Parts: sequence; C-alpha cells; structure tokens
Amino acid sequence: MRVKSYQRKLDIKNGCVDLSHGSGGRATTQLVLGLFHEAFGNEWLARCNDQSAFGVRSGRMVMTTDSYVVSPLFFPGGNIGSLAVHGTINDVAMAGARPLYLAASFIIEEGFRFSELKAVADSMGAAARAAGVHIITGDTKVVERGKADGLFISTTGIGVLAAGLDLSAERATIGDRVLVSGSLGDHGVAIMSRRQNLAFQIDIVSDSAALHDLVAVMVAAGGADIRVMRDPTRGGLAATLNEIAHQSSLGFRLQEEAIPVKPAVAAACELLGLDPLHVANEGKLVAIVAPDMADAVLAAMKAHPLGCDAADIGEAVADHHHLVQMSTSFGGGRIVDWLSGEQLPRIC
Repeated sequence: MRVKSYQRKLDIKNGCVDLSHGSGGRATTQLVLGLFHEAFGNEWLARCNDQSAFGVRSGRMVMTTDSYVVSPLFFPGGNIGSLAVHGTINDVAMAGARPLYLAASFIIEEGFRFSELKAVADSMGAAARAAGVHIITGDTKVVERGKADGLFISTTGIGVLAAGLDLSAERATIGDRVLVSGSLGDHGVAIMSRRQNLAFQIDIVSDSAALHDLVAVMVAAGGADIRVMRDPTRGGLAATLNEIAHQSSLGFRLQEEAIPVKPAVAAACELLGLDPLHVANEGKLVAIVAPDMADAVLAAMKAHPLGCDAADIGEAVADHHHLVQMSTSFGGGRIVDWLSGEQLPRIC
C-alpha cells in the first residue's frame, strides 16, 4: 500500500523531475518507489535497502560496468534504457558468462518529463525480464538544467562463468577464423538517421539485443576452441579487430564480400560518408575460433535467431605490425585501420 500511495503523487503524464527528486527526501522516495520500483519490481528491490544481497552460484564471477549517454534518447529499435540493459548484459556475456544481476544509476536533468523517464524505465524492466536478469539495486541523482542533456544511465552487471572457460584475446592463434553474428552498422545508422531526421525507403532499426543466449549455444558447440568474443560497439568491427590484433600480437585478413552489411545500411553509409566497419553495433558479436571448430560454431550461430546472418569473414595471420587487412570485392586490398577522431558522437 505504501508504494501505491507514493505512486499516486507522481503526475506521470504531465509532471517533470525537479531538484527535490534528488534531495534524498520524500520526493526522492516517491520517484524511486512510484516509478523505478514499478518498472523493475522484484524481491530484492522490494526490501528497499541501499544494497542487495544475493546468492553466489558455483563458478567464477564476472563483473562489468558501463555508462550510456546516447543522443537521441529514443531511436528506432530502442531507447537509452533498453540499450543500457543489453549493453551491460553483452559485456558479461562476451566472457562466456551467464548474466544474473544488474545495478542501475540514473543522472537526471531537472525538467526531464516523468512520462519519458517512465518509458525508459519500463523499457529497462522489460529488457531485463526478457533476458532473465534482475535489476536489484541502483541510485538516482538530479542535476540542474543544462547539466546532463536529459538523462545519463550507468549500469553494472554480474554473471557467473563456468569452470574451464577462459576467453581472452591473447589466446588467438594463426589460422583462427573470424566469425561475426550478423549484419554490421545497424545501430549507428539508426541513431544517425534519427539525429539528422533522415528518411530512407527502408526503415533502419537498431540491432540492440541481449546476446547471452546466442553465446550459450556457441559455447556449447565450441567450448574452449572459442578463443575470444567481443561486441563491436564504439568504433565498430574495425576497432574491435585492431584491439584483438594488438592484444594477440597477430594480424587479421578479411574478405570484404563475406562481411554482412544490409543494403539499406550500406547505402546510408555511402550517403553519410561512413564506413560500415567503423559504425557501432549493439546486438552483434565477433568471435575468434579455432579453425577445426569454426564450422560447428558457425552452424550453431546460424541456428539461433540472433545469429541467422552469421558469417565467417576471415582469419588470423602472422603479422608483426598487427594490421587488419581486407581483400576487397574489386580484387584489391586495403588496411582496415582504427577510426581516427570521433565519427559518431554520443552513439551509446
């Protein structure tokens, strides 16, 4: 009954966040109980403590933290809330771990509408429930107008990793195959199209998604023969493979024709002067896999809804310069270098 009485005092339809909602007093409790608990509700939050105690399963624990400052806050295929949940789940999953719990902190600008905050929170709650993950603790701060561009979210994720699994870039070996789980560039182009009010014949939607179930079927198929997995977010595939190349002291040779990019995304990138390999993704992964198991892992990926467009796009090679090179569709070649400067600011 207490939660409901607080909820009635929030004018979700017409109201806005003000500085009192970050003061730690009655207004803060009204906001936390009447909006966030309503969206995330679970047994841990219901205890209304400043922390949450949870059981530890057998195996090693995995922990990650991330912050989200995307602009615009709402975009085709999601919003900052679902993105925060998916992004943090994916960082845990790239270790091969099963995500269990999330913590979420909100920095809210004075004047931010309750209706938009509720939409974000509801999206976070729905994304977490769909992934079987619980948001069990958090924090809320309110800053003056002009100090936060609406809303910033920081999330921390915890998961459990099975014994015997150790995914790390230094395990990559000459001859390993490079697998991607699907088409590249969807998220970044969806953000940019909304930011610039661009209309395309085919709607381009963010690929934001939780990848832990896809990772689980990959691990079941390939186990320790999966060397490393990464989600190619900021900087896209190019940054991810350059990072792995330097960490493994190897190079990579890619085949342009094998890299999946949707025609609409390729056309939008050409119009905007972008390289799809540098554009952020929020629902794709890259896996470096031992050659003997690459076909089995790829087949498992293709059998999953989030990996149906998966592809083998290249291999790890000896290269003391640690370069990522690509054979182009015209029979030539080019170096796929790190992104220079900021291509798409505030993308995640």
